[in-house]
Amino acid sequence: MEVVNKNNFNDKVKDGVVLVDFYADWCGPCKMIAPILKDVQEELREEVTIIKVDVDADGELAQRFDVMSIPTMILFKDGKPVNRRAGFMPKPEVIKFIKGA
Repeated sequence: MEVVNKNNFNDKVKDGVVLVDFYADWCGPCKMIAPILKDVQEELREEVTIIKVDVDADGELAQRFDVMSIPTMILFKDGKPVNRRAGFMPKPEVIKFIKGA
């Protein structure tokens, strides 16, 4: 999964369905969900792209989307945020979250 920043964020979310994982390296739940997101990306590669935003390195993006806790997942469809969820999710919930958009 690609880590993006404010310089390339808009280009990465503009087309299709994109799940953005707002995370930090020190965050325990973020570390727990990372391998789940990798699995989901492999399983649903035709349906969704998953990218990451490091809130410590790019706090401006976190502020722009009112990310108050991490991990926060925001689902974008053609550049517009359509759903969001904060906290750890098991794999079935992540898939349901993505497909529910």
